Amino acid sequence: MSEVAEEKAPAAPAAPAGMPMKMVLILLGGTLIVALGGAFAMFKMMSGSSEKPTAEGAVEKPAAHGEVAAKEGGHAAGGETGAIADLDPFIVNLADSPEVRYLKVTMKLEMDTPSAVEDVKARTPQIRDAILVLLTSLDSVTARSPQGKYKLREDVAQRINGLLPKKSVKTAYFTDFVIQ
Repeated sequence: MSEVAEEKAPAAPAAPAGMPMKMVLILLGGTLIVALGGAFAMFKMMSGSSEKPTAEGAVEKPAAHGEVAAKEGGHAAGGETGAIADLDPFIVNLADSPEVRYLKVTMKLEMDTPSAVEDVKARTPQIRDAILVLLTSLDSVTARSPQGKYKLREDVAQRINGLLPKKSVKTAYFTDFVIQ
């Protein structure tokens, strides 16, 4: 017999050890879906709900871009703004005991009428004193929190209204707020 060298056809590539290709694709697809779902859920939780409940239990939707949000007793209702009074910046020590912290605040006051702006200018020393006493009673934790800023805004308006002949301050706006 003659020995003929038989050539063998190349063998088909072997499947990955242990897992078929379909299973690998299914696992990758499932992992991708879970990752996207987790990212979406985290984004929703971090952004918070933009709908705010009102006192009547209804839900107030935020104004769309370019619209003015109308709130009872709030900021610009229907595009109407009152006269604005500028206050000089305040730089104070905060009431943190172990550390020395400073707060720099610049405020603007929204007033009912332009004549109320003149009242603010006439009583500037009393208004600055009332605000300085209020600001130095804050600690840095309260001043950093959004709730603390909202309360501070209300307290400033209330104290200034107590000094004016007529309650003319609608709200106070912080245009600069730095804690160091």
